[in-house]
Amino acid sequence: MRFMFAVFNRARKVVLTAITVVATALVAACDPGAISGGGPTINTSKPVPVALLVPRGSAQRGDDVLAKSLENAARLAIADLNGVQVDLRVYDTAGNPQTAAAVATQAVQDGARIILGPVYAEAANAAGIAAAKRGVNVLAFSNNTSIAGGNVFVLGSTFENSARRLTQYAKRQGKSNMVVVSGNNAAGQTGRAAIQQAAVQSGMTVAGSVSYDLSQQGVINAIPTITQSVRQKNADVMFLTATTAGALPLLTQLLPEAGVATTDVQYMGLTRWDIPAQTLELSGVQNGWFAMPDPQKSGSFRARYQSAYGAAPHPIGGLAYDGIAAIGALVSSGNSGALTGAALTQSAGFQGTGGIFRLRPDGTNERGLAIATIKDKKVVIIDPAPRSFPGAGS
Repeated sequence: MRFMFAVFNRARKVVLTAITVVATALVAACDPGAISGGGPTINTSKPVPVALLVPRGSAQRGDDVLAKSLENAARLAIADLNGVQVDLRVYDTAGNPQTAAAVATQAVQDGARIILGPVYAEAANAAGIAAAKRGVNVLAFSNNTSIAGGNVFVLGSTFENSARRLTQYAKRQGKSNMVVVSGNNAAGQTGRAAIQQAAVQSGMTVAGSVSYDLSQQGVINAIPTITQSVRQKNADVMFLTATTAGALPLLTQLLPEAGVATTDVQYMGLTRWDIPAQTLELSGVQNGWFAMPDPQKSGSFRARYQSAYGAAPHPIGGLAYDGIAAIGALVSSGNSGALTGAALTQSAGFQGTGGIFRLRPDGTNERGLAIATIKDKKVVIIDPAPRSFPGAGS
């Protein structure tokens, strides 16, 4: 119990910071005149000017490390391109919306035909609005779908992706009735909404929904209500939005102790349960289901990055590689319209550091995720990540 409390307390500042990012920039970065199928033409026989916007210079701890990782990953991807040349120019946003807008404007004036980044939602929104004035598309490293649309596409793995993959898998396994357990905060509410939408799409029923305050006592107080809801609704799935750095360790200890056994109801997590590795030691997460990128693809990328730069990549550093990989795949066709919205959203998608992904016309993305569980304190893949998208063209 002491370990769970320590983890929860230590993570509160991080969790609250992440929630702020999720909750901001609720207006899509779409200039009224922008058309999602638009974008500048390019000369595919010359190096393609690409701007990379990174949070270097931010007051937030770790942003300079993230910025370097994004730049390194982008350059690693450029080295892997076969016959496509990229003129990469890096701009520092300091994690600031005003600076992001200014450097996005400068990047376009410098000739950028597409922008990769920024990371944070408000900065990405501001950069998108600035770039829309010149018809340039933005591939942001955010996972906040509220900023998606118009000329802004988000590359980050989203709640919608994970919820859809998990509910579809659960339905195929004969599960039908779920209770959603979510934090009473912006991130929890966003996650709950994604789960509810995915459940409808997958043909599952959300029989109940219980929220808790983001505190130790808040979690403890919610346990009887969660237990009662699972039993009264005869739920065969309990879908948790909690993170390993937040309430998950405490929830997965107290709920089994209260009689909600993993043998009676399937625990599912909206976030990854394998990071940090010590989470695998917790008894309450054993046999739970969660979604993750293709482990072979992501492992290969980490090994190549480590070999090239002598350190592990930042957890989202690979998004810069994905952006360059998509640009390279499109430009290699020799089509002058390779960086338009219509080209970026082609149905076959792209190969990225974590497997296949594709961009949608509404600015969101779809990623091919694996379903994992934890058995004997080890991650086990129970449904591999798909290698192609259904309905994709040749």
